[in-house]
Amino acid sequence: MILIVDDDLSVRSSLKLLLTRARREVMAVSSPDEALDVVRRVNISLVLADMNFSNTTSGVDGIELLRRLKVLKPEVPVILITAWASIPLAVEGIKAGAADFIAKPWDNRDLLAKITALLPSQNDDKRFDRSGIIGENAALTDMLGVAERVAPTDAAVLITGENGTGKELIAEAIHRNSLRRDRPFVKVNLGGISRTLFESELFGHRKGAFTGAVSDREGRFQIADGGTIFLDEIGELDQECQVKLLRVLQDKSFEPLGDSHTRRADVRVICATNAPLAEMVAGRKFREDLFYRINVVTLNVPPLRDRVDDIERLARHFIAQSTRPEAILTATALRKLKSYLFPGNIRELKNMIERAAIMSPGNEIGEDCIVLPDISGNQRATLADNERQQIVDALKASSGNIAQAARMLGITRQALYRRMEKLSIG
Repeated sequence: MILIVDDDLSVRSSLKLLLTRARREVMAVSSPDEALDVVRRVNISLVLADMNFSNTTSGVDGIELLRRLKVLKPEVPVILITAWASIPLAVEGIKAGAADFIAKPWDNRDLLAKITALLPSQNDDKRFDRSGIIGENAALTDMLGVAERVAPTDAAVLITGENGTGKELIAEAIHRNSLRRDRPFVKVNLGGISRTLFESELFGHRKGAFTGAVSDREGRFQIADGGTIFLDEIGELDQECQVKLLRVLQDKSFEPLGDSHTRRADVRVICATNAPLAEMVAGRKFREDLFYRINVVTLNVPPLRDRVDDIERLARHFIAQSTRPEAILTATALRKLKSYLFPGNIRELKNMIERAAIMSPGNEIGEDCIVLPDISGNQRATLADNERQQIVDALKASSGNIAQAARMLGITRQALYRRMEKLSIG
């Protein structure tokens, strides 16, 4: 996603049209304040920012915006937009960390060439672009290694893991490193779509197809044509909707509601769930044929309690994104964080750090600012007992076959070995 920051509507419109025609995903805002808010919330790959603003309420100019962007996301390249008279200021921006600058009026071909050179996803000789994924934990690294190998293919991927572990980030990384990276990445939360709206949302409808259909509407598969569709919470689909989805995945075709003409969709499918789909298949709650259709490659995102060594990296990353990016996390605060199991995973840690940054009286975030929910020893034991029982059941069902048990659990063999060692399962 490229972010355009300029208070001139004509400049924003021209750049957005140029980049959209070049098949880039684009957002445009008019002020530094909006830009900083977007960068905190959205996975931005490059920023095009004007040097002068007349509408900022915080007094942030182009150079200050650049400095704050480099604190929030140091890996994101920034191209400065400047008038010819401001070129010395643009040079100052280069010294402050800008990747390049363009002068008004710009040459479209030169600008596109600069952007192409700066976006890692455009250079096939670059390593796997894992922007936004923080951590060096062994289980995470193993999983990302599989993601790197599968990304250039069109194989269907099933991403499993608890809520808040970052499954959507993994899906975005796979798309960003795929041959479809210049085409749409369409996210669909299946858990938020009712059975009655399922076909309309995914396949579209024609005007008059049902009460309230006052105009034609494209479905998500049609919008994603040529790109990737990310189906989150696929375990929430009921049996009727599973059948309808299976047909699209098998035939790559569908009919919008109220339309007899069959449409085709060239779409790569990535699914995610926190539900135990293998158990749901065994209990006839999830179709076996659909399960194998979406489960060509499985990636299990480890929970934060298995990534204690990444907590410090993640906490510092979230501090940099907070209202007090210069704050320092004390050693005692870090120890307190590492003592907690984080049932809400990375999402919970992010919220905790944001709250701590706000509540901290100074630039030090001490242990008193880290408020942990009360989790008793019994609750801690229950989490470990549940995990141990799931592994024991899978090993029993597979007659001790590690590879088969890992597939049933939706994790890699290496991850299963690590969990067996951690839980003393012989």
